[in-house]
Amino acid sequence: MSFKGIGVKYFAFFMALVALAGGIYLTFFHSKGFIKTQATIVSLDETWTADSEMTYRATVEFTVDGVKYTGVLDTQSPSYRVGKNISVFYDPDNPTVVHSGVFLGIYCIVAGTAVLLLIIGSEIRKRKSLADVQQKQAAHDMSYPQSAPGPERELYFLTDLGTAKAGHRIEDAGRKVLYEAKMTKFTLTAPFGFDFIDHEHGSTVPHLIGHEEISEWDTLLLDNHYTFTFDGRDIWKYLKENGISIQSSFTGAARIEYRILHNDTEIATAVGSSQNVHEEAECTGVKPSNLVPVRGFYRIMTTETDLSLLFVTLLAFARSGASDQHGGYYGTVFGTLKNLVNK
Repeated sequence: MSFKGIGVKYFAFFMALVALAGGIYLTFFHSKGFIKTQATIVSLDETWTADSEMTYRATVEFTVDGVKYTGVLDTQSPSYRVGKNISVFYDPDNPTVVHSGVFLGIYCIVAGTAVLLLIIGSEIRKRKSLADVQQKQAAHDMSYPQSAPGPERELYFLTDLGTAKAGHRIEDAGRKVLYEAKMTKFTLTAPFGFDFIDHEHGSTVPHLIGHEEISEWDTLLLDNHYTFTFDGRDIWKYLKENGISIQSSFTGAARIEYRILHNDTEIATAVGSSQNVHEEAECTGVKPSNLVPVRGFYRIMTTETDLSLLFVTLLAFARSGASDQHGGYYGTVFGTLKNLVNK
């Protein structure tokens, strides 16, 4: 099991609290009553961690009231060398119990406090960004219209790769951009700012897109989950709340086909494509090796005249890497099996 993405901040918040509490204990309570003295490192014993990394435990020697004692330090440092003199703290009731001092506790306090401040600061920035976007959105009608069909047309969804400010767009067969998302704010600790531009209807609406979050379970019972936030909401919940459902299945050449429904009415089908989506549609002058489907590129068949909700739906798959409407991929597998049975 592993967790990746900005959602890991909750785990980091917990670990920062543990580090802070541990640091306070080590600094003010762990060595309470202990006496400071000078000791000499007499040996370094090699040990191996669970990650197959070599570490060294230092044994020190020191004198108390004319009697020599040895003890093993509870911490390690790359600066430790046999023969080096260092400061240690020993228990006067049992001098063989020895600690390396309070520096580890202070380090834990500093590190834990820094992480807490970083997380709290990022949360404050996120809330402020969301409030600013919501204020700007107030000037727009944020509801999505019912399906408004027109002539069927083939469109193409493309993603800008190779840049941190990856944008997305829908183009027609003539490469004219009909709808796009342009990044306006790049940040490592808060959601990205985007302007969604509807060129067909002449409107621009700001949105916030969070960093990708991944929960990998790697089991037959629990599906992996790939998601991000959209205006502060989980993208898959956002789509469901706005009446979107998706039926996905594998087709030939490892491609995925999506049947996209809005309030149970099919509004589009989309098929995973290569980066050469226009050339692939034309099937001219393209090497077979360049036709491998790439995440974030789709060929679309739709009769919709308003592309807003369709764009957000494809954006969900393009940015998350999921293949079904729950943010996983089991739904695509089951959809494929269902299609095979129905045949």
